[in-house]
Amino acid sequence: MEEKLDPYAALRFKEFNFFLIIRFILVFGWSMQFIIVEWEVYSLTKDPLSLGLIGLVEVVPAISMALFAGHIVDQREKKMLFFQCIIAFLLVATGYYFITSPYVYENYENSQILIGIYILVFLGGFIRAFIGPTIFSLVALIVPKHVYPNAATWSSSTWQLAIVLGPAFAGFSIAWIGVHNSMGIVLATIVIGLFLISFIKKKPILNPKIGEPIFKSLKAGLNFVYKTKAILVALTLDMVAVLFGGAIALLPIYAQDILNVGSEGFGILRAAPAVGSVLMMIASAHIPLTKNAGKKLLYAIFCFGISIIVFGISDIFWLSVFALFMYGLTDGVSMIIRQTILQLKTPDEFRGRVASVNSIFVGSSNELGAFESGATAKLMGTVPAVVFGGVMTILTVGFTAIKFPNFRKLDLTNDMNENK
Repeated sequence: MEEKLDPYAALRFKEFNFFLIIRFILVFGWSMQFIIVEWEVYSLTKDPLSLGLIGLVEVVPAISMALFAGHIVDQREKKMLFFQCIIAFLLVATGYYFITSPYVYENYENSQILIGIYILVFLGGFIRAFIGPTIFSLVALIVPKHVYPNAATWSSSTWQLAIVLGPAFAGFSIAWIGVHNSMGIVLATIVIGLFLISFIKKKPILNPKIGEPIFKSLKAGLNFVYKTKAILVALTLDMVAVLFGGAIALLPIYAQDILNVGSEGFGILRAAPAVGSVLMMIASAHIPLTKNAGKKLLYAIFCFGISIIVFGISDIFWLSVFALFMYGLTDGVSMIIRQTILQLKTPDEFRGRVASVNSIFVGSSNELGAFESGATAKLMGTVPAVVFGGVMTILTVGFTAIKFPNFRKLDLTNDMNENK
């Protein structure tokens, strides 16, 4: 007899609740900070290229340091490492708070302030390289293995909610209290997160190879990902979907030139994927995704590609909104299944390195996806570029289903019940 699904299983662990609150606060603050930085940089330069440089300056250290960060995470105690990441985040936020102060604007040139902001963005990229693998590794030490899928659902939902609310609040905050005071709010959120981490206990280090030479450790981590086809295929599918599904980057063009809906319509279009993603993540707490996970992931990304094509060719506003809603819904399914595969298929001693490889796949594809969308739109036009991305996503799903037939049969139910 099949055991009844408990949609709140992970929430029954006190430490996990504190973990969720901390994650929400940090992601809320980080995403809010990013919007404020974008606003301030454009205010200083009035140059769109300066906005593109923000992502580039952040992603370079995040990607280049990712594997080394994964090695360090696997060698260190996770609660203390998380604490140190928050301290580093606090220092960067303090830097932003200072550099946006009236004193700095009265005594320094705009070019000097801009350089200071880019330096802080660069340092933030280093923190990003460590915080992702740390969070991924820590959550596996807070809840038992059979609760991983439910924990992945709540953790991803919390992240998505913070990603939606942080930028929205930043926009209002800038208008109400200005850039400097808005950075003060970011600073306050991090201080709260720093206080709450005291409610999480110190965790054991489960890596049996403490002190292993770094390059040997990195090689072992990469070999593990390559040999574990479930992880490799899941990461590759997600990377390709994000790379070719970067329709979001072209939303301003659709809002202004194709759908002609102005700034209000742009806001609705921008919110639609997030609404779909959050609703799917909440629903998935009640609907198990572990059974036939491989097929569900393939179907989700296939529908993701279809939604991109529908959005690309639509000139009806509400049809475009619905397509973007489905874009977010299917992306939510993909995110939860991928995180569950990573949690269940990764041994404790490899969690940091696997999470780092994941951050390289996902992090690089986000930035490259925006670039790909912009480049193809320049070459072949906006609508053909979006449709091209959707078609490539669908073709990748078809290729994966044929090339890796065992992935179609992937079922995580047994993995979830091990060591129950």
